[in-house]
Amino acid sequence: QVHVVESGGGLVQAGGSLRLSCGPSVSTYSINVMAWYRQAPGKQLQMVAKINSSGMTNYQDSVKGRFTISRDNAKNTAYLQMNSLKPEDTAVYYCKLEGLSVRVGTRATDYWGRGTLVTVSS
Repeated sequence: QVHVVESGGGLVQAGGSLRLSCGPSVSTYSINVMAWYRQAPGKQLQMVAKINSSGMTNYQDSVKGRFTISRDNAKNTAYLQMNSLKPEDTAVYYCKLEGLSVRVGTRATDYWGRGTLVTVSS
């Protein structure tokens, strides 16, 4: 069974940096898109950044220029480098692996992580 393993959350002061990591718990044949979403208290889940298997990226406007998503296909790991953090970045961050196939010919499925808390103090 595939699980999404996330790490890197924590408490940081405004202006600081954190790096989140995520990947599957098992080896896989392919992962189409690796993405980060977040949900702040009382707010809806929103896409933060995503990267496809070719390296094309997409960001939420509020994080452009501050956050960078990358992926290491050899390690099956995605990273979210978050710089110049603001209190409004405080949220639970969820990793989503889209179109994951464990082996050739198996069905591609999406998986969500359990989330990692990022708290930015002012």
